[in-house]
Amino acid sequence: MAGNPDHLFSLRNNFYLGSYQVAINNSDIPHLSADDAVERDCLVYRSYIALGSYQLVISEIDSSAATPLQAVKLLALYLSNPQDKESTVSSLKELLADPAIGNNAILRLIAGTVFMHEEDYNEALKHTNAGGTMELHALNVQIFIKIHRSDYAERQLRVMQQIDEDHTLTQLANAWLNLAVGGSKIQEAYLIFQDFSEKYPMTGLILNGKAVCWFVCKWIQDAKDPETLANLVVCSLHLGKSSSRYLSQLKLTHPEHILVKRASSAEDSFERALQSVA
Repeated sequence: MAGNPDHLFSLRNNFYLGSYQVAINNSDIPHLSADDAVERDCLVYRSYIALGSYQLVISEIDSSAATPLQAVKLLALYLSNPQDKESTVSSLKELLADPAIGNNAILRLIAGTVFMHEEDYNEALKHTNAGGTMELHALNVQIFIKIHRSDYAERQLRVMQQIDEDHTLTQLANAWLNLAVGGSKIQEAYLIFQDFSEKYPMTGLILNGKAVCWFVCKWIQDAKDPETLANLVVCSLHLGKSSSRYLSQLKLTHPEHILVKRASSAEDSFERALQSVA
């Protein structure tokens, strides 16, 4: 394995973390095998789908394209035309029923995605549960969370951790499960998204993950506790949200807290600066 570099590593990572335009812009990768070229094209077209460019995908993938690309085209058709989704689902089932191609990993992944959208979780699992790729395992985690079976989601996560504990999808799946379980696990989920934000450019996926953790914490924590209020102030500032409400509560209930003193000192400095230029 050491002698075979993974030419698609960065492309996959950008896609997984929601850097869709970056994935598209950096997809011209030389020396790809035929299979890798198909996977590259699938990731690029799925990035376009994530950006809402359905018609581009539909127009560029023709009937002679490989099975994984045909599956991606069906996903674009499904999402672009909700009124005719029955026809698209029927075409998808035809591909899945073909013994020559029905077990293709990308086809099964797209099937799981479509049936998850349909809220037909049993049908989704019929095609994804066997796993085979990290994306299929990650999708299984999402499906099990949707049907409130965190125990099964945890089993899938353990499989992913055994394959590659540091894989981006393993970390994401861990964060999703932590959010679903709640309680003290919320902080662990936040730390995973925080780690992503320190390693990679900020994306909507990373920011939304952090925001969800923050909002969940906001509701479950004791808002009278001084450290909780201080944490909410810091989290609010970090996420670009107003912290004035929590800071006011902290001032009223714990006026001697170090954060209140620092804020007061900053306000005094600001007032002096204003007066000096008045």
